[in-house]
Amino acid sequence: QVQLVESGGGLVQAGGSLRLSCATSSTIFSISIMGWYRQAPGKQRELVASITAHGSTTYVDSVKGRFTISRDNAKNTVYLEMNSLKPEDTGVYYCNERFLSQNYWGQGTQVTVSS
Repeated sequence: QVQLVESGGGLVQAGGSLRLSCATSSTIFSISIMGWYRQAPGKQRELVASITAHGSTTYVDSVKGRFTISRDNAKNTVYLEMNSLKPEDTGVYYCNERFLSQNYWGQGTQVTVSS
């Protein structure tokens, strides 16, 4: 069974930074699309950023220029560097790994940005 374990969440003041990590036990990490999603209270889960096996990245408009997704295939780990954090970035951040019909989720890590 594939496990994804997120870490790095916490409480930070507006304007601060956090770095999320997601380590996966998957054997297909290097060919998977990795994504970070977030879910704010009372809202639907949304895709924040994704990175393909070849390193191509996409971001939701609200985080462009502030967040950076990256991956280390040697460590089976994907990262989300979050800078200039805003209160609206608050939510539970989930790591996702996807390849064809295989789709795995982490348990989530809480990010809270105070104003």
